[in-house]
Amino acid sequence: MASDADLVAQIETLGAKLGEARTSIAARFIGQQKVVDLTLTALICGGHAVLIGLPGLGKTMLVDTLSTVMGLNGNRIQFTPDLMPADILGSEVLETADDGARNFRFIEGPIFCQLLMADEINRASPRTQSALLQAMQEKEVTIAGQHRPLGVPFHVLATQNPIEQEGTYPLPEAQLDRFLVQIDVPYPDRDTEKDILIATTGVEEAQSQAVFTAQELLDAQTLLRRMPVGDNIVEMILDLVRACRPDDETAPDAIRQSVSWGPGPRAAQALMLTVRAAALLDGRLAPSAEDVRAMAVPVLEHRMALSFAARARGESIQGIINATADQITSVPAAA
Repeated sequence: MASDADLVAQIETLGAKLGEARTSIAARFIGQQKVVDLTLTALICGGHAVLIGLPGLGKTMLVDTLSTVMGLNGNRIQFTPDLMPADILGSEVLETADDGARNFRFIEGPIFCQLLMADEINRASPRTQSALLQAMQEKEVTIAGQHRPLGVPFHVLATQNPIEQEGTYPLPEAQLDRFLVQIDVPYPDRDTEKDILIATTGVEEAQSQAVFTAQELLDAQTLLRRMPVGDNIVEMILDLVRACRPDDETAPDAIRQSVSWGPGPRAAQALMLTVRAAALLDGRLAPSAEDVRAMAVPVLEHRMALSFAARARGESIQGIINATADQITSVPAAA
């Protein structure tokens, strides 16, 4: 059928373009392919991501590089304890004209962009963090009673330092749920660190090139939602998300005994999108059970919490999610 053939051709073309984007990103952000793929996944799914890693691992460079490669207008906000909501959203100022007339003029804050880097987001107070809630969900902000649309597309890539917790504020659960994925940025391996050392201590550093435009990214996000997902994968996603809720009748004993609260419907929506992106980045036309298993931790980790007893026992949320995902994806889903 012509329509199916056109869809396949468009998906293959997008896959090739994403390959170019990965190559361009690798010119500056060396190695860490899984981190790059997860960040690209968030963008082509139309979502937001939180990157968690130690200082000096290239999180800021990655976001800056993505802004160039994806053709997006980017801004950066360094979150600090004294940051106020108006510092993010903008504010109205009273101006006096030459004839003495006075009028309010709105001055846009840095949130009015297409790619916002929220650096060390957990250093700001809950009041300031709440300024992002409407923006991340509705892609607009309400200031002085007026709805003001943000950039199209609009993405938030936030960073957190996992070790320096003095003077930080935990992100509200409602805000965490708005992040499509959580991306853990580990130390590079020895060979990658050697490549970084050589590439960044010379006279010149490599530069990334634009591969996408904002409109092409929007088209990619629409195309991604047209990718087919088999009924067995849909059932697998539902089984996994519901099994991670401790009060659900299908939850395994490990979830019931160790998890305080589990993921909501946004988790299933996020899995539905990210497994398509995982297949696309791997050069396939439809997602598989392996994609569900691979995306389980990035999608579910920040949407669940261990009980106090589980933390005392030294359990990890990643281990519990992986065990549950292995159990769900290794058994054929119900028809």
